[in-house]
Amino acid sequence: MRHLLTAALCLLTLPATAGTRAVVQDHALPRVAGFAQAAQALDAAAAQDCRADTLRPAYQATFDAWMGLSHLGLGPLEEDGRALTIAFWPDSRGLVGRTVQRLRAEEDAAVDRPERFAEVSIAGRGLFALERLLYEPDNDGNGEYTCRLAQAIAGDLSRLAQEIETAWRTDFADQLLNAGAEGNSRFLTAREASQALYTALVTGLEFTADQRLGRPMGRFDAPRPQVAEARRSGRPLRNVILSLEALRDLALALADQPIPETEAAFATALQTARALDDPLLAGVADPSGRLRVEVLKNRIEETRAAAAREIGTALGVSVGFNATDGD
Repeated sequence: MRHLLTAALCLLTLPATAGTRAVVQDHALPRVAGFAQAAQALDAAAAQDCRADTLRPAYQATFDAWMGLSHLGLGPLEEDGRALTIAFWPDSRGLVGRTVQRLRAEEDAAVDRPERFAEVSIAGRGLFALERLLYEPDNDGNGEYTCRLAQAIAGDLSRLAQEIETAWRTDFADQLLNAGAEGNSRFLTAREASQALYTALVTGLEFTADQRLGRPMGRFDAPRPQVAEARRSGRPLRNVILSLEALRDLALALADQPIPETEAAFATALQTARALDDPLLAGVADPSGRLRVEVLKNRIEETRAAAAREIGTALGVSVGFNATDGD
């Protein structure tokens, strides 16, 4: 009995798995740094020239960087609602449009004080609020207040991105790498750390299938291409591809053994997505176009199932609670 108890105690203090270490060092930290750098560049660009056509390249680069990170919806992204503030989508009630319209109509003075703008509704901040300013036909970005609003949003994004990077580097990375250590109340065992990262992988795949594709698909008799993610900035399919690429990299880092079935499934899903040639997913309104998107959705679901068999089983973990649960 004493030997069994000793073995159990040792299991509680096992060091981070090779997969967890690889995710932290090779996947998460470079991506939070990349997002912080892109958001800082967007902030600098807005300060120099806030016209819509000038800001769009920096905006697209920042959104690209966010897609490389957004699946890690735990820890610093989850805390203080940062992820939802950065990307308030799905927006089923149209809150972003109404909030941005109100800010512009009232010329809310919060745009001139970063500490006050940080208290503005999350529907009026982040990538989707800025998208309204840069890509709506009647918002050319040349109005004096619209310029200040764009600058405020860009500055707020840069602040959030810096907070995320700082939190990962100074605290959260260590919590994952030292799961089970004395004083680590977030991850009591190495398995809990693995489970959190595995949950991020699986829920990321589910979000891409069910939301990024499923929402614009709607029902067969009622497709909804107009609700596709980041449609105004031309990003619906791009976001799917970038998300799949990021999730593939997460899977490869997390697995500490060969995962040929999962790799093949990711390759098939990405090949299907890249061949779709439907940037806005507008084809869901046509039966043949919808079928092609449905095939892609199925490929992503098959990838999730493969990851469960190869990665989840090998790690001895299942999907835990995630901040996106219930969306």
